[in-house]
Order: sequence, then structure tokens, then C-alpha cells
Amino acid sequence: MNSNHKNNKLSLLLEILIVSTKLGLTSFGGPIAHLGYFRAEYVKRKKWIDDQNYADLVALSQFLPGPASSQVGIGIGVIRAGVLGGIVSFIGFTLPSVIVLVLFALLLQDLDIKNSGWIHGLKLVAVPIVAQAILGMVKNLTPDLKRKALALFAMIATLIWQTTFTQIAVISISSICGFFLYQDNENSDKTTLVTNISKKVSIICLAIFFILLVLLPLISSFTASKWISIFDSFYRAGSMVFGGGHVVLPLLEREFVPTGWINKETFLAGYGVTQAVPGPLFTFASYLGTAMLGWRGGLIATIAIFLPAFLLIIGTLPFWSSMRRSSKLRRALLGVNAAVVGILISAFFNPIWISSVFSIADFLIVAMLFSMLVIMKLPPWVIVLVGAISGEIISRI
Repeated sequence: MNSNHKNNKLSLLLEILIVSTKLGLTSFGGPIAHLGYFRAEYVKRKKWIDDQNYADLVALSQFLPGPASSQVGIGIGVIRAGVLGGIVSFIGFTLPSVIVLVLFALLLQDLDIKNSGWIHGLKLVAVPIVAQAILGMVKNLTPDLKRKALALFAMIATLIWQTTFTQIAVISISSICGFFLYQDNENSDKTTLVTNISKKVSIICLAIFFILLVLLPLISSFTASKWISIFDSFYRAGSMVFGGGHVVLPLLEREFVPTGWINKETFLAGYGVTQAVPGPLFTFASYLGTAMLGWRGGLIATIAIFLPAFLLIIGTLPFWSSMRRSSKLRRALLGVNAAVVGILISAFFNPIWISSVFSIADFLIVAMLFSMLVIMKLPPWVIVLVGAISGEIISRI
């Protein structure tokens, strides 16, 4: 009986790995598109979770900081086969893009091609990609004057005071403003998310999350270990980014570019390539870690930036049904989401625009790529390919 149980568990985990790897190889287009792929596979095709619980899981991932699509994938794995199922689901969805980005970072180092024309083209790709993200977020997250004002505040603050602390302070202030500005925002949703995680395990995960968040910066400041410093920076990024993969860009840029860990050109080239690969945008960390400290750095960065997602999704799953009915949390989140828009607009100007667009030719390429992405609705990998080729052509003229 025990042997049969083990065999069933292994076959279940193998099935999760196969399905999630297929998604990791084919899910292009960013977190919103990923959620569509997930619903088609997990809800409609496999029927591992029903529409109501899937919607609740998506709501939880939007509420938590970190990579939304990855958290949904982890959550489905957890619901299907416990914590180990969540780990297997994460590996399948994430590993393909991690491998590609680590190899690309190693290629940049070995061939010393940082100043090539096609690398400049990849930097230009980041402009329309982030511009499209901003347009969608402005529509969804700042529909009224109050939230537009919060976004403007966040943009001005993060442009004038460009530190990691500024972003944390802006998000905190905006959450307080949201709490007081939206007193009438109530929620009548009474759905319940079904999960097999015990509350004891969840509390342990939440405790680990907060302990690491507090201790890692202290340990990093008292030691000279570059590995601890890297782990701390990526862990904090994964812990404090609301709004998906595009918003991690300014936080990581402020962590590593001003300190000299990586230059802007290498940073933006990697961000451009990240748009071309399937899977979560947070695997940009795999590229950065490799560019700074080789493949071991890529592995450490990947673990560090995704670890908060694991701890938070497992830590909150059993409590989410009651948490989401709290109007106080929902009101605060409205303010946080508005701040995220302002932070992303700030990053669009610095470093993306001022580090990429230097000439009329650059502007024309950006306009062409933006039209292809937003108006013609071509897939991101096409935009990346055209951007790289255009950059190389311009450099030879």
C-alpha cells in the first residue's frame, strides 16, 4: 500500500513536471498571457482546478509581491501534490528561460560583444516593451484621479531620489493613502480557496520570509561576502516588487548599476533578451547573476529572487479566503498598485530611455517596434529579433 502510494506520488509529480515544462517552453508574452495559458492547460484541459479556485489563486498572486504567474503555477502544484508539487511546477515553468539567459550572459562575457550594434538593438527593444506595460497598467491600476495622483507622486519621488529605500518608502506611503482614500471600497466576494497546506506549515513559511527579509541586509552589512550581498539584493527584490516582472527592472537597476556590479549597457541588453524567451520575466535575475558572478551567480540569483514567492504563496494559501474579505487590505493594495505605475514610468525614463535612445535613427526604430507590438500585436520574440537586426544595420551605416 505504501509502495503504491509512493508510485502514485512519483507519477503525479512527473505529470506536473511535464505539463509545467511544456508551459515553460511555450508561454510567451508576459504574466497576463501566462495566466491565459495556465487557465487553458490547468483548468480546461487537465481539470486540476476549477474556475472559481483558479480565479481565487490569481487574486492571491496579484495581492502578493513577486512574480504573479510563477506564484499561480506554484500554487497549482501545491494544491495538486503539496509543497513538492509546487517545487516541481516551478522548476518546469522556469528552467527553460533560466538556461537560455545564463547561456546568453556567458556568451556576452566570452565574446566581449557588449558594444555590438545588435546589443544596442536589444536595449531599444526594452523601450516599447515597457511602454506597452505602462499603458496597460495605467488603464487597469490608475482609473481615477486619486490613483493617478499617487502614481505621479511615486514617479516624481523615484526620479528625484534614486535609492532602493525611496521605492520602499513610496510603496508604504501609497498603501497608507489608499487605506484612507478608499473608505467605501468593500468586497462582497465569499469564495473559498481549497488547499491541503496546514496552517502550521504556512506560519513557518511566513516566519522564514520575514526573518530573511530582516536578517539578510544585516548579515550583508557586517560581512564582506559578495555572495551574501547578491542573495540579499535579489531576495529583497523578490519580496518587494508589486505588479509583475516589468516592475522588478527599476529595483534591480538601483541595486546593481550605481554600485558598479554591472553596467547599464549589459543590464538593458539582458532585459531585451528576457522578452524573447518564454516563462517568467523574473528570470532576468538569472542573466544578471551570471553576468556578475558566472553561472553560480546565476543560480544564486534565481533561487534568491523566487524564494519569497514560494514562502509567501505557501504561507498565505490557507488564510487567503479570509484575508481577501478584509476591506482594509484591499484599500491599501489600491494605493500600492498606483505607486507601482509611477515607479515603472520613472524606470522608463531612467535608465531605459536615456540609456538607449541617442539619435533620430534610434527613435525611429523604437517607434517601429512599438507599432509592431501594440498596433500589429506581433509576439515579443519577433520584436526582439527585429530590434537586434535593426540595431546591427544602423551600426553599419
